[in-house]
This record gives sequence, C-alpha cells and structure tokens, in this order.
Amino acid sequence: MSGSEVTLISPPADALPMELHEKMPRLVRRLGGDLYGVADLTLARAAVMDQGGIDVDEYPRAVSIGIRLMDSIIDQLPQGRETRAVGVTYHTECYEYVNRRLDDIASRVASALQNAGFRALPIPASERIDDQRICAMFSHKLAAHLAGLGWIGRSCLLITPQYGPRVRWISVLTDAPLPAGEPMSDGCGFCRHCVDACPVKAIKGPAFRESEPRESRYDALACQEYLEELGGRKERAVCGMCIAFCPHGRKKRY
Repeated sequence: MSGSEVTLISPPADALPMELHEKMPRLVRRLGGDLYGVADLTLARAAVMDQGGIDVDEYPRAVSIGIRLMDSIIDQLPQGRETRAVGVTYHTECYEYVNRRLDDIASRVASALQNAGFRALPIPASERIDDQRICAMFSHKLAAHLAGLGWIGRSCLLITPQYGPRVRWISVLTDAPLPAGEPMSDGCGFCRHCVDACPVKAIKGPAFRESEPRESRYDALACQEYLEELGGRKERAVCGMCIAFCPHGRKKRY
C-alpha cells in the first residue's frame, strides 16, 4: 500500500479536530519535550522507503519531538571524556535517561493521535535495525529537519538554532493531517568545527546534500570502531566532540 493510498483512506483534513494541532505541542511540552514539529514525509519518500521499507512508508506525517541535553554535561566532554565519571554521567543522563523520557512522550502522543481517530506509530528513540548500515528503521534527524526544527550539519547531526546539536530526538509517524513545517536551510556556512574536532576524522567535511549518501559526509563505521576501542579501555565509552564543539548552542569556550 502506498503513502498516497493511506492518505486517501485517512480522515480528510477538514475532519481534523480543530484543537488537535494546538493540543499536540501543548501535550509534548507538558510531558517534558522541549521541541515539537510536524514533518511532511512525502518530501523525502525515497529516503524514508530506503531506510525503513513499506512499514514506515505508509505514513505521510511524522511528529518530531526533541529534548535538550544538559550543557553542564556536554561542556565536560572536551577535557574529561577519558574519565569514568564523565562517561557514566553522559551515558546515564544524556543517553539512557533522555531516551526513556522520549519513548514515554512518544507513546503518549501516539495514544492521543489514535484516540482522535488516526493511525500512529511511535519509533523508539535509539534502536538500530541494520548493523551493516548502522541505522534505525527511521531517521529522527530527517523528521526534525523536514519539520523545520533545524538543519543537518556536516556532522550529520541535526543542528537547531536554539541549542545546536545538543538535542536528542524521537518521532511518531501518523496519518493525521497535522500542519507541517518547512525544512530549514543550511546554517553551517563555512564552519568546520565538528570536522576539526573529530578524533578519527569520521566527519569528512562536505555540507549536507539530500541527493548524496551519508557516506559522502560521515564514516559511521570509523565512529563506531573508535567508541568500541574506547570501550575496551574503560567502562563507558564517550566521545561527543562534534556535539561539544559546535558553535550553535555552545556556551563555554574551550
């Protein structure tokens, strides 16, 4: 079944409860989300289909939700990423706990959409399904970009105007005809802070181009192998240099 067919059998736009598009961002914020947006997935249907297949291609919209990471933790990374204390704090607070919070918010948002008469599929915050390509079934960064919450930088991270890359994301796929945002244009310019900061040069330097594969900008395997190497030397491997050194959202000078 194609995305267009699903749209036809979904409740028409004029059947959308007038308060739903206002209720959703309020719900997200009440549950602890910092950023909310809606993506029109038909703008990137080929990419969505290539990564997740027909199971995700059935949905023409994605609700994108972000939680801001703690600056006090990110700012420790350049000087302390080799220490056990910083690694444990980063993994616990900026990864494990934030992912649980995002999963909880997405589940509640999906329930609200279903109760309003629409289909909804929450995508876990961090669950890899393809070890060869090192990717999940759906790109949360792509959804946030299409929702107008930021742009995809040289690091392949989603860069927000407010917080830079210091945000973790989750998505809820749906057929609810919620008003979608517009993709934000690139804001990196000639900046190469993330490229220069990467210890294994996994970030190659070219700016994001929708027509080019991720591999032209980012070597995910090199990044993973570096973290595995660090993990062999200490309990919690952590890098995060591309997050810490991005000028967007950075508060501390190193």
